[in-house]
Amino acid sequence: MLSHYYTVKGYGEHEIIIQKSRFICYTERVANEAEAQQFIQQIKKKHHDANHNCSAYLIGEHDQIQKANDDGEPSGTAGVPMLEVLKKKHLKDTAVVVTRYFGGIKLGTGGLIRAYGKSVSEGLREIGIVERKLMRVIHTKIDYTWLGKVENELRSSTFLIKDIHYLNDVEVETYVEEEKKDSFIDWMTELTNGKSKISEGEVTYLEQTVQI
Repeated sequence: MLSHYYTVKGYGEHEIIIQKSRFICYTERVANEAEAQQFIQQIKKKHHDANHNCSAYLIGEHDQIQKANDDGEPSGTAGVPMLEVLKKKHLKDTAVVVTRYFGGIKLGTGGLIRAYGKSVSEGLREIGIVERKLMRVIHTKIDYTWLGKVENELRSSTFLIKDIHYLNDVEVETYVEEEKKDSFIDWMTELTNGKSKISEGEVTYLEQTVQI
């Protein structure tokens, strides 16, 4: 699993007009090629009357699957520039479809490349990109007398509290980046003078919206 990566926030759509043609960018997060193809077919069905429904997707930790489709536009003028935007922004597990309704003015090869690239770039900016960071949930059990100090220190730190369980003892769940796990445990042990019981929990991804 990657320690962190960027992907699209999720499903979204954004429309721009270029030389009277409508370009509607659709985005979706996909886990595999089957999901990407399903998403593309969904948009094609929705816009069956459009002149073109061009698509591109990038899937896998190491971008193992990369596909681009011009859907009737001149070869290399739509799908490839769309894919290049995804690659330039280092996105993973992302599919995009740009639907075009022709407005009567031909854009030429260069104009099409710029238009499809711009549609995806602006669509991603409007819909949103997230950074997903791999986190370990650390469970810290303490006596109630330590709660004030531990909670204050955690809220003043870069670590994020997931939950606090008020049982016989207090159990604080904290999100910690995997590479900072050992230093967090040392810090918490010192903070509580060794009077805490610390254990490692699940590994999960946390998402934060970013501008790239």
